[in-house]
Amino acid sequence: MSGNDDPQFWEKARAHLVRYGGAFSPLIAERAAGNWFTDADGRRILDFTSGQMSAILGHSHPEIVATARCYMGELDHLYSSILSRPVVDLAALLAHVAPGRLDRVLLVSTGGESNEAALRMARLVTGKHEVVAMSRSWHGVTGGAASATYSSGRRGYGPSVPGSFILPAPDAYRSRFIDGNGAYDWQAELAFGFELIDRQSTGALAGCIVEPILSSGGVLEPPEGYIAALARECRARGLQLVFDEAQTGLGRTGTLFACEHDGVVPDYLTLSKTLGAGLPLAAMLTTPEIEDVAAERGYLFYTTHASDPLPAAVGIKVIEIILRDRLTERAARLGERLKAGLRALQQRYECIGDVRGRGLLLGLDLVKDRRTKAPDPDLAQGVARHCLELGMMTSVVRGGFGIFRIAPPLTIEPAEIDLGLEIFDKALGKALH
Repeated sequence: MSGNDDPQFWEKARAHLVRYGGAFSPLIAERAAGNWFTDADGRRILDFTSGQMSAILGHSHPEIVATARCYMGELDHLYSSILSRPVVDLAALLAHVAPGRLDRVLLVSTGGESNEAALRMARLVTGKHEVVAMSRSWHGVTGGAASATYSSGRRGYGPSVPGSFILPAPDAYRSRFIDGNGAYDWQAELAFGFELIDRQSTGALAGCIVEPILSSGGVLEPPEGYIAALARECRARGLQLVFDEAQTGLGRTGTLFACEHDGVVPDYLTLSKTLGAGLPLAAMLTTPEIEDVAAERGYLFYTTHASDPLPAAVGIKVIEIILRDRLTERAARLGERLKAGLRALQQRYECIGDVRGRGLLLGLDLVKDRRTKAPDPDLAQGVARHCLELGMMTSVVRGGFGIFRIAPPLTIEPAEIDLGLEIFDKALGKALH
């Protein structure tokens, strides 16, 4: 078998694959296990992105493999109105571990679906249609989710869903809202944002969807108090609050759900990537009061893979492992190690403008000049290429920023964190010379 340069492979890829997200990486993945995958040249590559931010337990975790094999042979897929024990048990488990009284659960396949389900329910229950989202958000590429996505990918696709409004994302590093002492005045920014919402609204505000940490927008961690203040503004206007925890949920940020850090319980909470640990599984959680109204009004969100038993069984095992192995606490502890290492690199490299994030979801912001904070996306792409050459997969966020989104599996070992930092060090050195 040929290696990464296999001409037949790349000829078929060029001829038959839709280019759905820019250029493909110049390698062929053959196997994945633990916190690594192996390419066609036999190189082991450290996965600092958890696949697509999803392989929270690493690749091919033996208990996940065993569960999937069992249910593939016994109970894989059913008509969506037929229930099974894994579906009901996962719903009950999610209701048990989630904050507040988010006791009603819909199981689907992707994050975009779970966000569509929440926004669709909010519109039905409120009888209104306007949706507010952050200016650096990413919630999916399907209709309603795409209309609430502002970090990239909006041009050329025609009109968004009517009533799609923006709040300024809380970017503490580059905010234009600076008070007289030179500090980030997020209160003024939030008030200004809602003033604009009030002026745009036709009186039909239905929902507000936010990520507790904006991952694809550049790992923007809102300041202390921000999320609680946002919730107050939403409730004052009758806006139902949706937290998209696709990337922050199930322990990655050092609490089981990122919103627990802020002490805020939303009206809807959506999960996806981390729930399936690499398999397509997502969930939308809401309260009995909201779901009862929706059911009375004939809520319809009927998809082919709603309530599939195989991924539900995997979701149960994922949560069981996270709780049993105390991976939330591990993420907090190892996240501090990783952040300290990145800040040490910041002391050595002027091009590192900011290090931010929580737990094992961190951002590394590369700049042309620390004074102007001008982003350096070209440098970031160069560093990413060198990281891959040196044996580590990384992620640079879209949107013209030079920001790395660092999200290794929660099973990452301390020595692997140190290796990742060493590779970043070498890659920065290569890209700058």
